[in-house]
Amino acid sequence: MYVADSRANTPGAPASADGAVRPSAGRHRAVVAPTVLALGTVSLVTDVSSEMVTAVLPLYLVTGLGLSPLGFGLLDGIYNGFSALVRLAGGHLADRGGGRHKWVAGFGYGVSALCKPLLLVAHSLTPIGLILAADRTGKGLRTAPRDALISLSSTPETRGRAFGVHRAMDTAGALLGPLVAFLILRATVDGYDAVFTVSFCVAVFGVLVLVLFVPGGRRKTEAGEDDARPTLRAAVGLLGRRDLRRITVCALLLGLATVSDSFVYLLLQRRLGVPDRWFALLPLGTAAAFLLLAVPLGRLADRVGRWAVFLAGHGALLVAYALLLTSWHGAALPYLVLALHGGFYAATDGVLMAAASQGVPEALRSSGLAVVQTGQALARFACSLLFGAAWTVWGDRAALAGAVVALAGCAAFSLTLRPEGTVTA
Repeated sequence: MYVADSRANTPGAPASADGAVRPSAGRHRAVVAPTVLALGTVSLVTDVSSEMVTAVLPLYLVTGLGLSPLGFGLLDGIYNGFSALVRLAGGHLADRGGGRHKWVAGFGYGVSALCKPLLLVAHSLTPIGLILAADRTGKGLRTAPRDALISLSSTPETRGRAFGVHRAMDTAGALLGPLVAFLILRATVDGYDAVFTVSFCVAVFGVLVLVLFVPGGRRKTEAGEDDARPTLRAAVGLLGRRDLRRITVCALLLGLATVSDSFVYLLLQRRLGVPDRWFALLPLGTAAAFLLLAVPLGRLADRVGRWAVFLAGHGALLVAYALLLTSWHGAALPYLVLALHGGFYAATDGVLMAAASQGVPEALRSSGLAVVQTGQALARFACSLLFGAAWTVWGDRAALAGAVVALAGCAAFSLTLRPEGTVTA
């Protein structure tokens, strides 16, 4: 894993309040700031907790509670899209007062942690929907401030790599979470209740790591910095910036054709006849590919252009969907689909945030990232609802064929909207 160059941490080297070392002339720059590594550890631990639940939730709802694909699409849309309603609020709160990124993020992590034990007593659509909405509220509050901390503690030239390192650590947790859930389901009688309980304990530990090891000082305005003030009007006004507006539009359009992970795993299970007890292992393939490719693709994005890598990731997703539509049932099918699925996330998740950071004032960095994330989250919320409804009415293959056509069209249109500032760092 990439760590800060020890020569950049010598006494007298200036550092920002967010933990980024700003080396003087003649010294090597830190490859990845300590703040990025600390946040990566928080995300790793938290993802173990959240992915334990995510891995078993589709099966628990569809098989255990008997929800239809449309009902599951509604809940999955809430799970992945409700955070859009609070992301702008989280970004704005973090920017006010010189930057409260750590504490807004910490509150979001805490809210999500408290939702885990509530799943023990929820056994119908309404309470589960409310719990998932609260959990996604926590995620919405924390995501933009966390990514702003990563951006502010990195140099423009290494921002793609910094996000890649963070996403790799985050995905290590996503890799461990389904494995832990699988082992718990195999070892206990009341498997789902045990998964939810252990998930809560792990989530609490992640909050403690954030409080103890992530710097919490407010950002100090530096000479020459943009005088933008962190107001709601200024946050909305960021869309007046051509590059950020184009990034937001593209993220929204492509999100409208991005099928939820849970639907991908359900489609694989149906195609291959995977037994229920093995279902929780399917996300491991996606997580493994994401983990292996996040840092290399982040570095590649810094070199050849972030927008090119971002669109190539959607090309990989398009191929994965096409493979699920074929009549091929070979043994390599799940490995190819999950590898392409993980490659899609490695090429888009952190890369999009690195691209969006370019040209946004530091005083509004959290708000600017929240604008992009909000558009993408709203689009994926709509996609979950539409895909679930299409599956219920026309069947899974027809629904997926529609997603393929939509993704191909949105990707082709996005080629014409390449933001000028995202070519290189």
